Amino acid sequence: MTCYKGKYHDELIANAAYIGTPGKGILAADESTGTIGKRLSSINVENVETNRRALRELLFTTPGALPCLSGVILFEETLYQTTAGGKPFVDVLKEGGVIPGIKVDKGTVVLPGTNGETTTQGLDGLAQRCQKYYEAGARFAKWRAVLKISPTEPSQLAINENANGLARYAIICQENGLVPIVEPEILVDGPHSIDRCADVTERVLSACYKALIDHHVLLEGSLLKPNMVTPGSEARKVAPELIAEYTVRALQRTVPAAVPAIVFLSGGQSEEEATLNLNAMNKLGVKKPWRLSFSFGRALQQSTLKAWCGKRENVPKAQAAFLTRCKANSEATLGIYKGSAKLGEGASESLHVKDYKY
Repeated sequence: MTCYKGKYHDELIANAAYIGTPGKGILAADESTGTIGKRLSSINVENVETNRRALRELLFTTPGALPCLSGVILFEETLYQTTAGGKPFVDVLKEGGVIPGIKVDKGTVVLPGTNGETTTQGLDGLAQRCQKYYEAGARFAKWRAVLKISPTEPSQLAINENANGLARYAIICQENGLVPIVEPEILVDGPHSIDRCADVTERVLSACYKALIDHHVLLEGSLLKPNMVTPGSEARKVAPELIAEYTVRALQRTVPAAVPAIVFLSGGQSEEEATLNLNAMNKLGVKKPWRLSFSFGRALQQSTLKAWCGKRENVPKAQAAFLTRCKANSEATLGIYKGSAKLGEGASESLHVKDYKY
């Protein structure tokens, strides 16, 4: 297979491998201004730049948290922000051994010819944005595609369109020095069974890797951010061991061994559910040629938000909640989490939002 061999070749491979370091994962702190506004409103905090910056500083400066992380995905605003003391967030992360990343897509739009299915926009000008973000210190990127399960969806049109969009994004990133995280999220919305989710996941991932290969993407310099294979949000829950079995089997059937790491999204699971499911996958005694880790947003931040409530005096309590989740997920990447994390307020509550948008 002919794949990317440009000047960033070795750097991409090294950074992708580092992000997959055992015991580490990714904090997704790339919520758009609108999305973080919803999070802040849930704790009665105003959505202004100072409060958004304060929340991110709380996370990035939590003592003991950065050793559990290999990467942090930032929103464009955050990439250029500093701590209250004037230190760039990028420098805080780098000094803590964490690679800064950046969300580069521009959200979803309806895909014509479908029943409300979507495609992701943002390819126009992407190369120039990647160059700018690389200069600012980012070394990996994220692009989210969204598919849904219904009796007639996802359509093959939506699968193909989103796979090709992800592949185009990925090669543009690599040509400009950023490791692409390929994120084809299949929404959990609906009453479907775990078998139906497995079938759709395998179809979607197969199409994605066909497209990535067609576009000459360097797989060793890329990462995958998929959903876990679970029943729909309106179906009966199943044990973590079953989710692990179905998810790993879907990955075995579709994801090349050249991919260094798979970093799961939490998809609206509670903090504890996401951790237990990841742990079960890493305990599973079957062939797994890639590292299985996390790229969680809500599932790392819910307890933290509730502990903080926008009050300076609550920062130590909020940071303790964040550290608890970071350590729990670090252990889950090794398959050694015992469910022993002290559960903060919100750790067991469902974070599902129907038709979730960033």
